[in-house]
Amino acid sequence: MPTSDAEIERVRALVASIPRGRVATYGDIAAAAGLTTPRTVGWIMRTDSADLPWHRVLGAAGRPAHHLAGKQLRLLAAEGVPIHDGRVNLRSVRFTFPDDLTHQPR
Repeated sequence: MPTSDAEIERVRALVASIPRGRVATYGDIAAAAGLTTPRTVGWIMRTDSADLPWHRVLGAAGRPAHHLAGKQLRLLAAEGVPIHDGRVNLRSVRFTFPDDLTHQPR
């Protein structure tokens, strides 16, 4: 099933809401947006995130996208996100989306 405009906008709003110095995973965003897979978030981020704080979105292990790792880690470090061996400790800086931004099933 194709991704709807509403789903794309929901993901964009969630990514935009991640504050400076905090991060979320693709899975966190998928769950908050009511999507069935984090891969949909990855697709949206690849195609429609230039104006978003894309660097605050990480894989489930706290690692950045391989092809963007250097830039992503520099941007996160500049925001005060602690990084060790190319990885962010999600427990210390993971953002929890407020209920008013999450997808509420009807």
